[in-house]
Amino acid sequence: MTENEEFIYESIFNQVRMGFLPIDDIKENIMEEIEDNEFEDEISEEWAFEKIDEEYQKLLQESKQWKIPTDTEKIIKAFDELCSQNIIALHNAGYTTSDGEYEVVEVERELRINEVESDGYCFYHEQDLARAIAAENPGLYIAFQKVDNSDEETTIGVGKKVAEVLKNNGLEVNWNGTAKSKIEIPGFRWQQIYNEDGRDLQDYSEVIDRMIE
Repeated sequence: MTENEEFIYESIFNQVRMGFLPIDDIKENIMEEIEDNEFEDEISEEWAFEKIDEEYQKLLQESKQWKIPTDTEKIIKAFDELCSQNIIALHNAGYTTSDGEYEVVEVERELRINEVESDGYCFYHEQDLARAIAAENPGLYIAFQKVDNSDEETTIGVGKKVAEVLKNNGLEVNWNGTAKSKIEIPGFRWQQIYNEDGRDLQDYSEVIDRMIE
């Protein structure tokens, strides 16, 4: 593969394996990406669609060997529990940590409109998730904090709660107990196939509804 093909292939690989979008939407996204980068003369629609279909078929085959519950199912359950315990817990929140923090503030704003104030938050973002999909050295980092908070003890308290719930759901946790370091789930593998009847983990209105209840 050329350098540009490798760039597009990485995007295909990640989008298929994250399992948030139907294949037709991924094909549309990839063609837009090819056009935006002006790769049309080098990368054909036929090549791109072939790679998408290949990756999807590979994922279907791999899924037959997945150990149930998968790490993905464990973290979904853990995040649901955290929301029930008044901690905002967001899946795939933006592309970077600052994006994730923005998403959290938006959720907190909606909660406060409904007269609820969270006790803290946690999330992982798309760059974190890409690492959990990688074949080598998988793992997932979880950011945590409380909105409008500068007290380290409060931050650490949120971290302890998040770490406890992750452990209780069968996930290994590495964290040095400080306010400034993220919680690591070493060896975490993201295993998900898009299901049109499944939950949209990126629909944060569900988080708000769970916390208002």
